[in-house]
Amino acid sequence: MINYKNKQRPEKDMIFGIRAVIEAVQAGKEIDKILMRREMTSELSRELFAALNGLQVPVQYVPLEKLNKMTMKNHQGVIAFISPVAYQRIEDIIPGIYEEGRLPFIVVLDGVTDVRNFGAIARTCECAGVDAIIIPTKGGASINADAVKTSAGALMTIPVCREANIGNVLKYLVSSGIKIIAASEKATKKYTDVSLSEPIAYIMGSEDEGVSSDYLRLCDEMVSIPMLGTIDSLNVSVAAGVLIYEAVRQRGLVDSSIG
Repeated sequence: MINYKNKQRPEKDMIFGIRAVIEAVQAGKEIDKILMRREMTSELSRELFAALNGLQVPVQYVPLEKLNKMTMKNHQGVIAFISPVAYQRIEDIIPGIYEEGRLPFIVVLDGVTDVRNFGAIARTCECAGVDAIIIPTKGGASINADAVKTSAGALMTIPVCREANIGNVLKYLVSSGIKIIAASEKATKKYTDVSLSEPIAYIMGSEDEGVSSDYLRLCDEMVSIPMLGTIDSLNVSVAAGVLIYEAVRQRGLVDSSIG
């Protein structure tokens, strides 16, 4: 069995060296994340931080040994990973959906870190006509080759929005007339008992912690999927599929366009 957590990404997906990373950022390259050696204080590193100012690019501080395992070339303490997709802004997507006379259908992922689950969810979203997937800048799965492969290429077509503050995004969705529905095993309402034939956004949490309590307070509804066996929860990608296709079912029973 492949250990996906320790699987090394190919060097063709990397940019290493401080100046090279700065130039990539300034050229508008989509950066998935940056790994930086701890306690870097050089003038060039300060220049890198200046280039990253205002951009939602996660920076992780790691031991030098980790960087050396990724490449033996002169990385100067900095390795950047190129994203295979261009991230979009949800504020640019929602108005266009309404202008087309359609009801927005959004999926928000909170703490889903497994790239295979992420890819599987993206594949379901694309098949079901979801308008966009929202992921956090930090604490979420990376869009790498494994995620793209698991998504069957869906991540190359469906809009993905990477946001630093999911709470602010949820508030924006609410102000845009979108009902926020959280998947939670603690919910007393079944997923089939909620109206989904209107603008909606599902928020799915990690399997170990679920949706953040801060985000739950911003939701309009909490729903659960009945568990009839001895295991008390579904894999998050399977749960997402169940919920997403219930929305497809309900919207198929009514005209899901506006007006």
